[in-house]
Amino acid sequence: MNVVITGASRGIGKAVAAAYAAEGATLFLCARNELVLYNAVAELQTKFPNCTIKAKAFDLSVKEQAQKFGAWVLSFGVPAILVNNAGQFLPGNISTEEDGILEHTIAANLYSAYHVTRALVSKMIEAKQGHVFNICSIASLQAYKNGGSYSISKFALMGFSKNLREELKPFNIKVTSVYPGAVMTDSWAGFDNSAGRIMEAEDIAKMIYAASKLSPQALAEDIILRPQLGDL
Repeated sequence: MNVVITGASRGIGKAVAAAYAAEGATLFLCARNELVLYNAVAELQTKFPNCTIKAKAFDLSVKEQAQKFGAWVLSFGVPAILVNNAGQFLPGNISTEEDGILEHTIAANLYSAYHVTRALVSKMIEAKQGHVFNICSIASLQAYKNGGSYSISKFALMGFSKNLREELKPFNIKVTSVYPGAVMTDSWAGFDNSAGRIMEAEDIAKMIYAASKLSPQALAEDIILRPQLGDL
């Protein structure tokens, strides 16, 4: 089984990669930082020697890079699962954030998923099977203080995901939107989670993995996960 994961060098993407590596899947991983990506690959390959991992660095916020990544994946075969996880969190307020933040954030959080999906989905349609996971956010569902362009981009990603689901239904391709609340990733760097106040990346990965194992006639359209004590 071919599994494509973007933003796979750390956090949720790396945790999802580990979940599929454990079952011996063939992984196609991408991240912007080549060194961090290959370090993650080495760690996963050591821990899960029965899986096959292919990885290449691309900046998916750049349309041409996203298209090249898609072409590279297809040179090996058609993916069964695509996890659009690449993105960036930059807090701020619409009225005061630096000029250009909206364009940068939309490119990283929306255009990356859009162009990677477009590069791969025609072959998935031909195969009449597949599952696309779009990693949205609680910020896709509710505006919050200091959300700014990040929240705007995640609302847009939710819209992309919903439209894609309707488009792909006739071709037996599932689309799941994932809405995590606070997760111990780089977005929360420096946070003391010794008391387990916020979620771990593995929590999100377990839900994605489980949703991908449902029967062909069942679809988890939306997965919403929050810390047990609520959002911060």
